[in-house]
Amino acid sequence: MVTNQCEDGRLTLGPENNLVSLPNLNLMKRHGAVFLNAYTNSPICCPSRAAMWSGLYPHLTESWNNHKCLDPDYPTWMDHVKAKGYVTQKLGKQDYRSGSHSLSNRVEAWTRDVPFLLRQEGRPLANLTANKTQVCIMQEDWKNADLATSWLRQQARNSSQPFFLYLGLNLPHPYPTECMGENFGSSTFLTSPYWLQRVSYKNVTIPVWLPLKSMHPVDYYSSYTKNCTGHFTDQEILNIRAYYYAMCAEADGIMGEIISALTDTGLLNSTYVLFTSDHGELAMEHRQFYKMSMYEGSSHIPLLIMGPNIKPGQRISNIVSLVDLYPTMLEIAGVSIPQNISGFSLMPLLSPVSENDIFPGSDMHPNWALSQFHGSDANASTYMLRENDWKYIAYADGDSVPPQLFDLSVDPDELRNVAVLFPDTARSMDKKLRSIIDYKDVSASVHRYNKEQFISWRASLGRNYTNVISNLRWHVDWNKRPKAYSLAIDRWLESANNDIPITRILSAT
Repeated sequence: MVTNQCEDGRLTLGPENNLVSLPNLNLMKRHGAVFLNAYTNSPICCPSRAAMWSGLYPHLTESWNNHKCLDPDYPTWMDHVKAKGYVTQKLGKQDYRSGSHSLSNRVEAWTRDVPFLLRQEGRPLANLTANKTQVCIMQEDWKNADLATSWLRQQARNSSQPFFLYLGLNLPHPYPTECMGENFGSSTFLTSPYWLQRVSYKNVTIPVWLPLKSMHPVDYYSSYTKNCTGHFTDQEILNIRAYYYAMCAEADGIMGEIISALTDTGLLNSTYVLFTSDHGELAMEHRQFYKMSMYEGSSHIPLLIMGPNIKPGQRISNIVSLVDLYPTMLEIAGVSIPQNISGFSLMPLLSPVSENDIFPGSDMHPNWALSQFHGSDANASTYMLRENDWKYIAYADGDSVPPQLFDLSVDPDELRNVAVLFPDTARSMDKKLRSIIDYKDVSASVHRYNKEQFISWRASLGRNYTNVISNLRWHVDWNKRPKAYSLAIDRWLESANNDIPITRILSAT
């Protein structure tokens, strides 16, 4: 059984975090294993889920953005176990197939190479419901949880066949702000006093921000397009972070419904229960919210598993990622694992000799993770390699945009880029990254795809193009200088290569 939702992986690291009460995840930690260094293979919804369902890195399936991921008939690990006689069910958010998400989201991804600055998100807000005792805030998630628990009870009554159940939640994803003004976009952190009381406000911190002029150029672009370069009061930042943790508590509450159903039906002791996420949430770290970043808040995910023959209370330090779930599910089901996938089964790591053991053997699992991002809110393809305590981030073709290198053992907040201070390490990490993925070639493929898609879309609109593009999410900025931005797009489409330095951007201010 798999549950998949967005949550900050760092909330699950300690025996008991001091920010928010998560009793059901804590139960899973006590009775199962928590992976301390689990990562998404792409810090955005659809490509990350495509990696989880396919067992392949995003560049191998060309899952470039939230609109282009797997084909509808692509065989997932659940398809394979179903073919072997398992009863299967998928409920809730799935979001791994091509063709979904908004028009704004698509156009923003296609035009990220255009040298202009336009806000693509609404300014992040925090909001409380008026009903102090309201439990079901994300009502669609609770409805799907009810379907899941009913399905489990039906399975227990009527079937002796083994089963796989997937439940995908939206929580704790921010809610859309329904307006066409400055705050338009998916940017409201919404909760109720019922869940907020689980948060320890005194332990919520205000993250350190680098000055705008000191930010990495891609970070600055992301912060601007996410509408976060303006002034925020300390209280605004605290509320956004506290309300996000409260939304995590609501997700934990839904997880409790699933565990209770398994307990009531007598299935818990014979069922593998896995909790993970497609990405994390920055919640105002690095002057950003949302995802689309390789910083820990966005790329580090929770991964917990409990079940038969899994030693309770394990804390596994090996570096793993979402592509590993594909072979893990197949091994649990007793289905042969294909040789041409990117992931490795996690099952051999679930029997360590002692707490915090790391298995270095490449046959069991290489101790590194690859993540990549090609969507909106970042104006360069981004590639991350996490190995041991080092995190290396390369951009675009590796020449026009400087890389980042962080030593997470001494700089867990990733505030000090030490690529220049440790050139040998940076070169070594870059060499290994290039041995895993030819990121110059991948970036060129994404550039071509973006232009082709935009040209095709514009041609399909005919004379209506000007009106449509001026009313996308960036309309507040666009309508201040529509001719300049339209011209910037024309020049981008005419250029043979995307060789404009990333620091040359047409500002909306």
